[in-house]
Amino acid sequence: MSTNLQSIKARFGIVGTSHLLDAALETAVRVAPTDLTVLVIGESGVGKEVFSKIIHSLSSRKHNEFIAINCGAIPEGTINSELFGHEKGSFTGAVGDRKGYFETVHGGTIFLDEISEMPLDTQSYLLRVLESGEFIRVGASKVQKTDVRVIAATNVDLQERVRKGKFREDLYYRLSTVPIKVPSLQERREDIAVLFRKFAHDFAEKYRMQPIRLDERAEMVLENYRWPGNIRELKNVAEQLSVLSENRLITAEDLARTMPQLFNRHLPVPSERNGFSATHGGDFQERELLYKVLFDMKNDLNDLKTMFYELVKSNNLRMPELSAARQLRPSYPSVSYPAGETMPAEEPFYQPLDKDRIMPIIIEPGKTSPAGFDKSDVEDEPLAMDEIEKEAIKRALTKYKGRRKEAAEELKISERTLYRKIKQYDL
Repeated sequence: MSTNLQSIKARFGIVGTSHLLDAALETAVRVAPTDLTVLVIGESGVGKEVFSKIIHSLSSRKHNEFIAINCGAIPEGTINSELFGHEKGSFTGAVGDRKGYFETVHGGTIFLDEISEMPLDTQSYLLRVLESGEFIRVGASKVQKTDVRVIAATNVDLQERVRKGKFREDLYYRLSTVPIKVPSLQERREDIAVLFRKFAHDFAEKYRMQPIRLDERAEMVLENYRWPGNIRELKNVAEQLSVLSENRLITAEDLARTMPQLFNRHLPVPSERNGFSATHGGDFQERELLYKVLFDMKNDLNDLKTMFYELVKSNNLRMPELSAARQLRPSYPSVSYPAGETMPAEEPFYQPLDKDRIMPIIIEPGKTSPAGFDKSDVEDEPLAMDEIEKEAIKRALTKYKGRRKEAAEELKISERTLYRKIKQYDL
């Protein structure tokens, strides 16, 4: 990472080493000195407004005004007046002339958040401003000029809104001159633990208390959670734990007791949340959870087998032949029922055991295990998915000659996860 990027992160309080985050920041730094319109794309809570401030502060307009406007928070009937101003008497309540944001922020930068919520008529006015710098106050006839840089942001798919007729196509292409995709927290899991520590120290300083820490298992819980609220949600969790937890070292048990929602598992089902599809990297992380569930099931099955054999052993019984055991199946007697009726499924009849076929016997003294039982039977062959994952990691490491960062990018996982898998598989 360049020194310039490090200084920008320190200046604006940005924490993280994700390559997706660095790529977004580099784009913002490159486009800042120009007057190009920028569209910041990302889920709610990822910090899109921070990117708009970075662009403004690194531009030639940095000494002029910057204003952030939430288009979804302004009523449809007043948004034109808020943005472009109005003349006295132009509508009920207009008791005097009023300047709009595009007039008062002349020479500066306007950040339009939730641009997708802007009404269609306002979109046409905005398009004219972007193309010619001209606007007209509500109720006026005089055309005015403004020099304002526009940075827009959205947490939905604007192209989908265009297809539904809820957003102007020409405005979409005018806004997205330079698109910047801000990664979600799910896409930068390697930064979760670092961000949590940063928030924990901030709240410890704010509330004058010792900062909380996470043990290894608690960190894994946070890394495996989906974080639909992104950084905003992580910050809230850090604050709640800082205030409510008696222990300063947070364990997985503490999280399960105070925040059980963090243990919700989201299997890799294709979904589109807020207009954004799950990424390949997110799918791989979710697949890890599925692997863990399957491994736990395998261990439970092995424990059940061991328990069964121990019961047989402790009662001095001999294991029946498998072929004979398979013949013990439920059967129903030949009973005639009136036409249209069948035997109720809840009243099964079973054939009596054939004593000549299966008979438990006392094992000979001195034997320590039931006949036919080998303790190695408890351990099944490794799951196929386990082998597939191991082989994928081996190939990636071979392809990049052991360079773990590039191998992790190839596998769409974090370097932290790759290190853990290498240790797990002894590669």
